[in-house]
Amino acid sequence: MKRELVEAARRGDLEAFDALVRQEVRGVYRTALAILGSERDAEEATQDALVSAWRSLLRLREPDRFDAWLGRIVVNACRMTLRRRRAVREISLDTNASPEPPGPSTVDPTILVAEADAFDRAFERLSVDDRALLVLRYRDELGLREIALRVGVREGTIKSRLWRARRALEAALAAERGG
Repeated sequence: MKRELVEAARRGDLEAFDALVRQEVRGVYRTALAILGSERDAEEATQDALVSAWRSLLRLREPDRFDAWLGRIVVNACRMTLRRRRAVREISLDTNASPEPPGPSTVDPTILVAEADAFDRAFERLSVDDRALLVLRYRDELGLREIALRVGVREGTIKSRLWRARRALEAALAAERGG
C-alpha cells in the first residue's frame, strides 16, 4: 500500500502525498521532538522535513525505502533547526501543572531535577546522528535490524554507531556532573 502511495506521489498526486504524510507525521514529529527537545522546534523541523520530502520526492530511487529516506530528511531538518537555534535554549514552564501531593519519598526531588537537567544538557552536546540513533533504540525501542532498515545501513554499522553514541553520552554526562 505504501509503495503505491509513494509512486503516485512521485507522479505528482497530492492526495497520495497527503495520505503518506498522514501516516508518517506523528513519527516524524516524535523523532524531531526527541532530538530537539522543544515542541516549537520539532514542529518547525517536521514541517521543513515534509516540505523537503515533497520537493525531492523524484530523487527517491527506491520507493520501498521511503521510511529510511524520510528518516534521513528528518535528521537533516533537525540539524538545520539546531544550526538556526545555535546556543539559544528555551525553557518552558507548565503553569497548568498541579503539584504532586506530598508523600514519602526516598529520593530528594531536587536531585532528580538536577539529574534530569544534566541529562538534557548532555544529550544536547551529542551530534544529531547520535541523538537520532539513541532515540530510535531507547525511546522508540527499535531493534538493531529495524534501525538499520530505517537508517539505510548495515546492522553491524548501527551496532558500532550505537556503541559510539552511548560512549559520547556517558562522556557528556560525566562532563555535566563535573567529573
